[in-house]
Amino acid sequence: MAVKVKNVFFCSECGHESSKWLGQCPGCKAWNSFVEEPVQKKSPAAGYAGGAAPAGKRAAPQKLSEVTQTVTERVYTGIGELDRVLGGGIVTGSLVLVGGDPGIGKSTLLLQMCSILAGKGHHVLYISGEESPQQIKMRADRLSEASGNLLLLAETNLDLVEAVVLAERPELVVIDSIQTMYREDIQASPGSVSQVRETTGSLLRLAKGEGISIFIVGHVTKEGMVAGPRVLEHMVDTVLYFEGENAVSYRILRAVKNRFGSTNEIGVFEMRQSGLAEILNPSEYLLEGRPENEPGSVVAATMEGSRTMLVEVQALVCQTNFNMPRRTAAGMDLNRVNLLLAVLEKRLGIQLAYCDAYINVAGGMRISEPALDLAVVFAILSSYKNRAVPERTLVFGEVGLTGEIRAVTMAPQRVAEAQKLGYVQCILPHANLESIRKNQKESGGIGLIGVKNVRDLFGVLER
Repeated sequence: MAVKVKNVFFCSECGHESSKWLGQCPGCKAWNSFVEEPVQKKSPAAGYAGGAAPAGKRAAPQKLSEVTQTVTERVYTGIGELDRVLGGGIVTGSLVLVGGDPGIGKSTLLLQMCSILAGKGHHVLYISGEESPQQIKMRADRLSEASGNLLLLAETNLDLVEAVVLAERPELVVIDSIQTMYREDIQASPGSVSQVRETTGSLLRLAKGEGISIFIVGHVTKEGMVAGPRVLEHMVDTVLYFEGENAVSYRILRAVKNRFGSTNEIGVFEMRQSGLAEILNPSEYLLEGRPENEPGSVVAATMEGSRTMLVEVQALVCQTNFNMPRRTAAGMDLNRVNLLLAVLEKRLGIQLAYCDAYINVAGGMRISEPALDLAVVFAILSSYKNRAVPERTLVFGEVGLTGEIRAVTMAPQRVAEAQKLGYVQCILPHANLESIRKNQKESGGIGLIGVKNVRDLFGVLER
């Protein structure tokens, strides 16, 4: 079979192929995303008709009612937060992609997982294309769960990797990272669109065909996306992203795709000297060191999947020294903050056009849920009036353009979390009061204040 090598252009975002360079990808509409790479074109063998199927076993369709479903138990990693994000553990034969910024803890978490599973008697293989076995051993010595039964392999040639995996037949394989792997029959450098796509496809066939669970680590671009074509995320079963700031010690593991579980769950970890430690109560951790009786500080309840998290929303409103006031927001959308400021000016007659407004979600959290609106409005009013919010008060609710406070989902769970942490008062949408009283037989002494519009907040501040 003759092999021809030619150069084509690939979109680095979606993998679209073109014979010439294009300024905008016709597939995903991304600009300046085409890169040139050599590819091999194999011509069909002589005597083989293009429309005929090759000799060998033919595929046959099967009725859905005839498909027999086998129930396979998940493998628990021993890390509760990781199991939560995966949907209850590792599914046999699944392909999981883990992405995140450099140094955020991807390799550390996977090495901890492999060490725990190896210590429980599972056959685990850790393959690194970036570190030697000695370097991995140095990192493993810092981990409290390090196990000597873990198999290590330092290799970047995927053909050799597949041979080792088929010979050892482990239950779990970790590839660190996919950008370092290459196939010899692909005339492109490791990390290129062609190599990443083909190596991931080979690992996918290996995982499904042999029933081996495979975790692959993916580098991210400066925009925060996994490097390589977006088709990489479509090929895998689960995509996990590590989030976190360099200035804070906690890390958030979030599932953005999961064929075997929910995509709304998150896992919270803290980076320590001995590795990543689970944070079982993120609300208490995020509110640690919160100031008391200070204007502009409000505690809000937000939902991350099925987990309720309490965060502190801070606002600073002061008179501006410039013709155009400054508006900044950390931890939430600035456009949403501008919208809420406009609602307060229109519905309450407050002259915020002459004031600078600074909004911050303390702890480095990034919240996009509309239920944070009422806390932001309350914090702005508290700072503007220079009146502290009553102590041990929780706030949540969505604010509309007419100033109404709209109901939010999972309100009973938010109130239950506040009650568990010792809060004595909760300001929430009036429309949620009835559902909470139906779901909670006992209020536990927590006071519920329902508000219908932003004007009702003034009465709470005056108390």
